[in-house]
Amino acid sequence: MRAVVFAYHDMGLVGLKALKEAGFEITAIFTHEDNPDENRWFGSVADWGRENGILVFKPETVNTPEWVERIAAMAPDSIFSFYYRNLLPEATLDIPKAGAYNLHGSLLPKYRGRVPINWVLVNGETETGVTLHHMVARADAGDIVGQRRVEITLEDTAHSLFKKLLIAAERLLHDVLPLIREGRAPKIPQDLSQGSYFGRRRPEDGLIDWQASSMQIYNLIRAVTDPYPGAFTYLPDGRKVIVWWGIPEDSDVKADIPCGAVINDGAGVRVRTGSGWLRLKDVEMAGKRLADSSIALHFKTGEQLT
Repeated sequence: MRAVVFAYHDMGLVGLKALKEAGFEITAIFTHEDNPDENRWFGSVADWGRENGILVFKPETVNTPEWVERIAAMAPDSIFSFYYRNLLPEATLDIPKAGAYNLHGSLLPKYRGRVPINWVLVNGETETGVTLHHMVARADAGDIVGQRRVEITLEDTAHSLFKKLLIAAERLLHDVLPLIREGRAPKIPQDLSQGSYFGRRRPEDGLIDWQASSMQIYNLIRAVTDPYPGAFTYLPDGRKVIVWWGIPEDSDVKADIPCGAVINDGAGVRVRTGSGWLRLKDVEMAGKRLADSSIALHFKTGEQLT
């Protein structure tokens, strides 16, 4: 079966390798130019394509009549999207007789939209997964082919959760790709009224609200810590502090201590939250990483973070 693949990131590599192992003929790969301002901690789909002798394209957009015609001329039996960042036009989705499929990093219909891995952690979820679904013009709304569930532990970060999802995706594709080749791909309708949709997150969304609970702040930190831009706050003099890690503490809080207030106990620093305290464990100031007792050298009791 001939396939045209739209792919990016490590999840794109998982999808491409699964297709190759399942006996699909990958006729072309569409991917993205890497953003020089982005921390590229993941593998290159373009390099994999070239190493395997496959045509690789990096158009700024494929939503043009010219690209629709070129893809149609490739005569794909199927189209796959693995973490490709742009929606494909309906004219392209109509080309393959065996269908067009997208791999999404959540248990649809929950967490449709962008960056579901980060959102499930921000929202304190205990379970997520991956879904392969039929592509339609509306984002993440097509019938489901199959899903794999993944447990989220309290210690998971976006990076550790992503690694779990890579394994789940590999197993899911191993199960369902033979069904697609045989023309037996399931079509399980989504009830979008029971789901949710979330948009993209921006680096500025990592600003810590110290009036939130300690657990809410902890969830934000683990959702955007390395290799993502990180959660952050500001000292009274305007200096930015990136909080790469912190842990909630349940010790008593006097009512007159405002949210964001710092307590320096010599061994470290804790910050008043809307429900208790957050102990700072790993921060960055002026490009320098500080941990535990080293943090205490840079904070004063009584100053307030914003």
